[in-house]
Amino acid sequence: MIERYQAPKLEEVLEKSLHQKPLSILEIAYLLGLKERNKISQVFQTAQYVRAKYFENKVFLYGFVYFSTFCRNNCTFCSSRTSNILALRYRKSESEILKAASLLAESGVHLIDLTMGEDPFYYRSESGFDSLLTLIHKVKKETGLPLMVSPGVVPKYVLAEFARAGVDWYACYQETHNRQLFVYLRPEQNYDSRLKSKIIAKQLGILIEEGIMTGVGESLSDIACSTEVIRALGAHQARVMSFVPQVGTPMSNRKSPSRLRELMTIAVLRLLFPDRLIPASLDVDGLDLLQERLEAGANVITSLIPPRLGLSGVSQPSLGIDEGFRTVQGVAPLLEQMGMAVATNQDYFHWIRAEKSALTCSLANYEVTA
Repeated sequence: MIERYQAPKLEEVLEKSLHQKPLSILEIAYLLGLKERNKISQVFQTAQYVRAKYFENKVFLYGFVYFSTFCRNNCTFCSSRTSNILALRYRKSESEILKAASLLAESGVHLIDLTMGEDPFYYRSESGFDSLLTLIHKVKKETGLPLMVSPGVVPKYVLAEFARAGVDWYACYQETHNRQLFVYLRPEQNYDSRLKSKIIAKQLGILIEEGIMTGVGESLSDIACSTEVIRALGAHQARVMSFVPQVGTPMSNRKSPSRLRELMTIAVLRLLFPDRLIPASLDVDGLDLLQERLEAGANVITSLIPPRLGLSGVSQPSLGIDEGFRTVQGVAPLLEQMGMAVATNQDYFHWIRAEKSALTCSLANYEVTA
């Protein structure tokens, strides 16, 4: 006789998460798939309670500088894929990047995120990353802020140079941990090499961010399994973003998904990783649904971009940028309305120092792998 499936009880699952007891893949997928408004509200309220326990009402803000849209890869979802003849291409000069970073620092962000595609200009030879390392040094000196780099998969020696240059964060997203789906999203790229780059960065004392995407063909179980990989990685920040179709890509006709899946994933990440950083990105909908993302448990607002400098976002290259909506001043009124507050730089430096100290202690006798 086949036993009938019995869904977990919401109250019991939430109670487990509040006591930091591990949730099963089945329980995680159950939370992700909730559709009833009252149950979704319960999950969000619990996520808010958990966030407040560790971060009070404080939100961190990340300045974003997408300084090169050239890329050697051919990701099916990305506008910057090398074969996209319709892509907006630019490679910003050092002075342009420093100006953008300085404006972001003056505006009150807590971190500068230097992002690029895997630009062949930098990957052209062993010395190709010298100019990037010089840039990193100058941005750190100019702004005095923590720095995240998102350059794609780089060699181990470059990661080591990042660490020596004072890079605080390395972001290199898988987008999915379903290997078959990864092959479709990132053709001719190596799943294990991409994952290993984050492990090596962490071994070198750099904080790591992992990211997934919704609406690209994943199942609820795929997302649940991704949370297990994020846990195994020990990621310090976990990001989820909804797919947005890009002109000139194989997925251009695919619809952008309902934002409910992204919101539920944010909430589940908060329940599973109560003391980690979880972003609400402005790169998908601009200020629209920012409140909902924060209500789901996010505590970082990312993709703040200075206007009128010719900088793009990733999913939405121009949405709200030159209008000044994606700025500290643009998001502050909403935070005040919600009873939330922009954290101080001291708050963020304290969090960074604590995490790096813990990382250093855990790796004191750990040899970096090749």
